[in-house]
Amino acid sequence: MGGHQLRRRVHLVALPEPHDRRRRDPGVTPAGRGAAREVYLDYAASTPVDPEVLEAMLPYFSERFWNPSAPYECARGVRDDMERARDTAARLLGARPDNVVFTAGATEANNLAFACVDGHVVVDAAEHESVLACASTHEHRCVRVGPDGIVDPGVVAAAIRPDTELVSVELANGELGCVQPVRALSHVVAAERARRLEAGERHPLYLHTDASQAAGALSVNVSSLGVDLLTLSAAKIYGPKQVGLLWASDDVRLRPLVFGGGQEGGVRSGTENVAGIVGLARALELACARRDEEARGLARLRARLRAGLLAELPWMVVSGPNNPKRRLPGLLHVSFAGLEARRLVIGLEREGVSAGTGSACAASRMRVSHVLEAIGLPRALAEGSLRLTLGRPTTEADVDYAVAALVRVVRAEMGRRGLDDAACARIAGGAR
Repeated sequence: MGGHQLRRRVHLVALPEPHDRRRRDPGVTPAGRGAAREVYLDYAASTPVDPEVLEAMLPYFSERFWNPSAPYECARGVRDDMERARDTAARLLGARPDNVVFTAGATEANNLAFACVDGHVVVDAAEHESVLACASTHEHRCVRVGPDGIVDPGVVAAAIRPDTELVSVELANGELGCVQPVRALSHVVAAERARRLEAGERHPLYLHTDASQAAGALSVNVSSLGVDLLTLSAAKIYGPKQVGLLWASDDVRLRPLVFGGGQEGGVRSGTENVAGIVGLARALELACARRDEEARGLARLRARLRAGLLAELPWMVVSGPNNPKRRLPGLLHVSFAGLEARRLVIGLEREGVSAGTGSACAASRMRVSHVLEAIGLPRALAEGSLRLTLGRPTTEADVDYAVAALVRVVRAEMGRRGLDDAACARIAGGAR
């Protein structure tokens, strides 16, 4: 099929017409339809599919629909396309294709990583809920993090026992934006392996990192990180949802969670989601190519957002690392003492701004996040916390509108509760 013919047929695929034409912009959300502007500030929860990613995926929903396990030529061609996507993902990870397993998202990949061990595991208290849930199925130790959300490698080293088989620490936290010292942790794990080898002990020890939130801003080269297992999610890098991968080193023997036809080297059975796999590979390719430029742009926008809010609400509390090298460039975590995050989110939605209170898992239940509890954020602050995350489509005008909208909403809530700036400042100071 010639290139021009392929493009022509791709454009014949009909997508549903939106009820609101404004939603065609990837930065637009259903929030506040009557608002002057609509601004999405929850990119850590989900990202829109990049147009180039969508273009790469579309043929596999229509003319290239064949099952990659089928024996005939057209199906073999689809399998070749899928393997090229695996090659691309592996190359960007600095790995070999045989070590990449495609999954239905990061949660499954994390489960697959934990399934490879039987013994004691070590995680940190600010991990994503999918990691903490996996740890709960093992004997485990959940180590503390600092007030900035960063784990101390020395604390992890002290938590490792002779029967510890897995240490899992995410590369970047999606609620506070803190970048964890994964490379330093790899040295801790290597030192314990060397001790066991010298002592003749037989327990394996692996280091796993969930890099889902980090892949758009940081290198995910597995050799540079020094990890044995790495998780990625397409949904966090402008790719499709319910697609992820797990990379595992040659030393790791994975155990299947899903049994069936033996796809993915027998580790993950089931007909492969070729469109999703192709989309993940293209999304990762774009993320790596644009990473440095986007990170600089997001850091500037974050600084603008932070400065704009503090200029109007100087008592606002910002959580997470102060060092820009230790935080994601597009994430700002803020707290408004004496106010309720739930009401702030509703008020922002009326203004056309979509924002989150933390991880989408916790936000869906409108409860204080375990991450905020882990850093010891007082309840008076935690209950009024918002996570504001910027993305590829965000503009300065979006940031300025969001600042003005959030200030209006906060002021309205202060008035409803009979609070002024001095009172909010006192509550914030007393809570800290």
